[in-house]
Formats: sequence, structure tokens, C-alpha cells
Amino acid sequence: MTETSKVVLDIADLHAWYGESKALHGMNFDIREGELVTLLGRNGAGKTTALRCIMGLVRKKTGVITYRGENVAARPPEIIARRGIAYCPEERGIFSSLSVAENLELPPVIAKGGMTVDEILELFPNLKARWQSPGTKLSGGEQQMLAIGRILRTGAKLLIFDEPTEGLAPVIVKQIAVVLEKLKARGFTILLVEQNFRFAAKLADRHFVVDHGKVVERFSRDELAGNEAKIQHYLGV
Repeated sequence: MTETSKVVLDIADLHAWYGESKALHGMNFDIREGELVTLLGRNGAGKTTALRCIMGLVRKKTGVITYRGENVAARPPEIIARRGIAYCPEERGIFSSLSVAENLELPPVIAKGGMTVDEILELFPNLKARWQSPGTKLSGGEQQMLAIGRILRTGAKLLIFDEPTEGLAPVIVKQIAVVLEKLKARGFTILLVEQNFRFAAKLADRHFVVDHGKVVERFSRDELAGNEAKIQHYLGV
């Protein structure tokens, strides 16, 4: 990834509402091919709403969401997914009545280049041991592994993760960090929403700080050390 890498996703002047309540106030950020980018911010800052807007899950919005040259702001979720964007939500969305195998194989393949089941199980060996277990029998960490693994089969090239480390044990957090590094090395472009700054700082090429529904600061990895106090202020820690 270089400064001249192609912009894959560009968010311009994005505003969004839930009913009469305004959640985004002119958000702007972009992601280049092969980057891992984070949206940092405290709860309620607008990070998840931005992801939901990208995926077409927020109806009332204005602004431009350009993915590989196409404005997808008005597209429905099923079209956006088939364009090559995969979303791993904070709530994971595991089907409790289905087995690990059934959950993993449920999403359709929308493009070539997706990971095989064997490759996914190599990333998450815990899932192999739980292959026939229903979703309700999995630990929180195993559910997160399954939620991540499920989108890797599809062939999507832009992966969006919302708080993948939330509530997980430190050993699982470390495992997810290794997985994200491996996915980036494979050429995936990754958008990561996180509150865990220590986790995100080691992984991302660039960081966008979100506050009150808009991006208020942006830092490259090299700029983090000199701006840590400012970031911690926005994160409320």
C-alpha cells in the first residue's frame, strides 16, 4: 500500500438520521486498496452508523458513498454486498439453530478469490473442533471467529468489522489481531471500527477519529506517537 494506491471507498459529506435524530453530521474519509483503516471514537460517536450507511442499512441519509467508482449511497444492502463489500456486525449475527458448518457455508459466493473452508479453519482451528456444534453452544470468542470466517468465503474484497474485540478475553483479542494481519497480507482492504486503541494502533495504516457524527482528526501510523493524548481525549479514556 502506497500514497498513490487506488481509493477503493470514499465517503463524502455523509449525513444520516434515525427518525428525527441526526447521527452523522457530514462525515468524510477514504480507504485505499490494501489498507487497514480504523474509525476510532467513543460509544455514540457515529462509527457504527457510518458502517450501516455504507452497507445500505440506514434509509435516511445524504452524501456520497463511492465504491470503486460507483456511488452506492442509494443501493439496497443486497446489491452492495454483491459489489464486493462484506460486513461483520458487532452483534455477530450467528444463526443459533445452525451448526458452525451451516453458518459458515450460508453466505453466497459473489466473486472469485474467496477463502476455502480449509483455509478458514486454518485461521480458526477452534472452529474445526466445533464443526457440528450449534451457534448457541459457542463461546463469545468462537462466535466472533465464526462471524469473521463466514464473510471470508464470499469473495468480497472490502471487509468491514465492527468492534470485533468487544467483550473478548485477551488471548482471543491477540488471535484476532493475527488474523487481521494475515488478511491484510492476502490483499484484503479492511475497515475496522474499534474503541480498543491499543489493539487498533498496531494494525492500521491510518486512523480516523470520529466525534459527534463526523471525522475530527486523521492520523497515519507514524503520527500516532505524537498525538496519543489527543486520541485518548476523544476516546474518553
